[in-house]
Amino acid sequence: MKHYCALDVSVKETAVCIVDETGKICRETKVATHPEDLISVIKDPKWQIERIGLEAGPLSQWLYDGLAKAGLPVICIETRHAKAFLKAQPNKTDRNDARGMAQMMRVNLYRPVHVKTLTSQKHRALLTARKLLQEKAIAIANDIRGLLRNFGLKVGLVGKIKFEERINELVEDRPDLHEIMQPLLAARKLLRNEFTKLHKKVLDLVREDEVCRRLTTIPGVGPVVALTYTATIDIPARFAHSKAVGSVLGLTPKLNESGESKRVGRVSCCGDAMMRSLLYEAAQVLLVNVKKWSWLKAWAMNIARRRGRQKAVVALARRLAVIMHRMWSDGTEFCWTRESLPVAA
Repeated sequence: MKHYCALDVSVKETAVCIVDETGKICRETKVATHPEDLISVIKDPKWQIERIGLEAGPLSQWLYDGLAKAGLPVICIETRHAKAFLKAQPNKTDRNDARGMAQMMRVNLYRPVHVKTLTSQKHRALLTARKLLQEKAIAIANDIRGLLRNFGLKVGLVGKIKFEERINELVEDRPDLHEIMQPLLAARKLLRNEFTKLHKKVLDLVREDEVCRRLTTIPGVGPVVALTYTATIDIPARFAHSKAVGSVLGLTPKLNESGESKRVGRVSCCGDAMMRSLLYEAAQVLLVNVKKWSWLKAWAMNIARRRGRQKAVVALARRLAVIMHRMWSDGTEFCWTRESLPVAA
C-alpha cells in the first residue's frame, strides 16, 4: 500500500503525518527539525512513501536537500496554495496542518515550487547581505539628517563621499552634538566599507560569468540586475516559454472574472520582490537615462504616449524579464534594431 507524508516545519520541531492511500492516518509525531531526525522517522521499511510534502519556507531548502540526498521523494509545495487549502480547517495547529498537507499529497492537490541550486542560493545570500548593508547605511544617514534638523542644522544636497565632512562642519562649534554624531558616522563608514567589499564580490562574479556578461549588454541592465536575475531564475529550462517569466515575477495584471464581469487589475506583485524592484529600476534607467536609441526603448515610448509613463515602465520591466530569459536560453546578445532580431521578442 502506498503512503503519503507531510512535514509542517517550525524552527525547533517538525510535525510529521503519514497517511495511506485511503486517507487513514498511519502515524503522527513531532521530531527535531533536522534532516537526519526526519529521515529516521520517514525511512521505515513499513512505509511505502510515494510523496513527501514540504511547505516552502526559510528552512525548506536545507531540509529538501537533506531528504533528497537520502533518496526520498520530497516535493516543496507552494505556500499560498497550501494556506488556501488549510484555511478550511476550523483550528490551526501544527498537527492539523500536517494532516491537511498529507491529504493534499495523497489526492495530488498541490503546486510544486522550484528549489534553487546551491550556487544560486549563495549568490542570493550575497545579494541580500549587500542590500542590507546598503539600506542600513542609508538609514543612518537619514537619521543623522533628522537629528540635526531638530537643531536647525540642514545638511542639504551632499554626496556620499563628502557626507561625513559636511556633518563635521555643521557640528564643529557644538561639542555635545559632535560627540553624538561621531558614533553614527563611524557606524555608517563601517557599513559602507563592508558594502563596498560585497559589491566588489558581485562585480567579480559577474565578470567571470558568461551569462551575466551577456545580460549586461541590455541597456539599463547592470551587474546587480544580471546576477540577481540568474540567481532568481536559476535554471532557464524550467520555463517552457520565456513569456511565463513575467507572471512568475508578478509583472502581469491580475484577472477577476465571474459571469459577465471581467476586471483586469494591477500587476499581481507575486514572486520575488527584490527581482521585481530591480527590473523596475532597470526599466526606468532604460526609459530615462539611456541615450542610445533601440527598438525596445521605442516600444516603451509608444506605450508611454498611449497609456502613461507608469504603465510603460511596468510593461518594460516585464519585457526585460522575457528578453533576458530568451537571451539566456538562446545564447544571443541584445539586438538594438528589429532588423537584427532572430525572432520576435
